Amino acid sequence: MHNTFRAIVAAVVIVGVQGCALKRAGFERMADAISATASAFARDSDPEFVRAGVPSTLKMVEMLLDEDPRHPGLLLTACSGFTQYAYAFLQVDAELLQPSEAAAARELTDRAARMYDRARGYCVRRLDVSVPGAGAALSAGKADVLLTFRKDDVGPLYWTAVSWGGSVSLSQNPLLRIGELAAIRGLLRRALELDPAWGSGAIHEAMIALEGLPAIAGGSAARARSHFEQAVALSEGQSAFAYVSLATSVAQPAQDRAEFERLLKAALAIDVDERPALRLSNLIAQKRARFLLGRSGQLF
Repeated sequence: MHNTFRAIVAAVVIVGVQGCALKRAGFERMADAISATASAFARDSDPEFVRAGVPSTLKMVEMLLDEDPRHPGLLLTACSGFTQYAYAFLQVDAELLQPSEAAAARELTDRAARMYDRARGYCVRRLDVSVPGAGAALSAGKADVLLTFRKDDVGPLYWTAVSWGGSVSLSQNPLLRIGELAAIRGLLRRALELDPAWGSGAIHEAMIALEGLPAIAGGSAARARSHFEQAVALSEGQSAFAYVSLATSVAQPAQDRAEFERLLKAALAIDVDERPALRLSNLIAQKRARFLLGRSGQLF
């Protein structure tokens, strides 16, 4: 009887362990599948379809993170996904509204700012998975923590910088947060040190906007142009975002209308099907380029 009881207990334990293992395996498969949606969305040719589909996907990611708060793939998906949604479908939409729609534009901008903050929360959690305490160290101005990150962390470093930069740029008073630019710059510089070609020049594209800030904020038009040249080379001229970024960050502040229009026309001339991985971002950038080109007379 005693041996029979032990055998029954052992069987129950084995079944329980196997059940947990199967449940975990199922979770991992679902998490991997959801994490892979980013590349599928990036290749899509219909921004409105993506606009409608992304929120439910991101909500699913958040639900899965409730089950596993430190899953690196899900954290990076939330980090990058909320950042891209904030820019493509809130910030850009706000910019494209007419002056008579100022209230609607302000609402979209406020939503974008909150979405960037939401993204940054996940981004920092992802950094903490690689380097425990990294988020707190960066917030405290301890930039040395960046030296502990490795090449596998370039994606999280980049998206943390972009979401953080978006949050600062859309805040009610960006000047009060100018001190945070050092952390953003540090994140991008470390990413460049580790993998300068990452994302077909995406890090250089982010640096164009950062270096396009006034000199008092650490910007430099010359450095912005250098990053532009490297971004164009790495994408083989197939990223519209690089052209739009230089147009708005350097040419427009310098009141160089000829260069502004030339850059926007170059962005519009790109065939979005040449580089499928950049298709959606190119469509969004071209939408903005088309709008800016139409407003050239008002901007200069």
